[in-house]
Amino acid sequence: MYAGRDMTELSMMAVTDWQDAELGYFHHALQQIVPYLNSEGQAIHREIIEEIQNRGGLQQLFD
Repeated sequence: MYAGRDMTELSMMAVTDWQDAELGYFHHALQQIVPYLNSEGQAIHREIIEEIQNRGGLQQLFD
């Protein structure tokens, strides 16, 4: 179970400053509700995906 910072705290900082576990957790959580996300939620999810790709992909986050 995820026990890190919540989205309220993370939304006040750049995605580049998030920890790998935070990126992985919120990517998975947002991926589950993509059909219900408004444009702001979709933009946040897109930023998370781009940062994951910049770090080498999901597999690299958990190696």
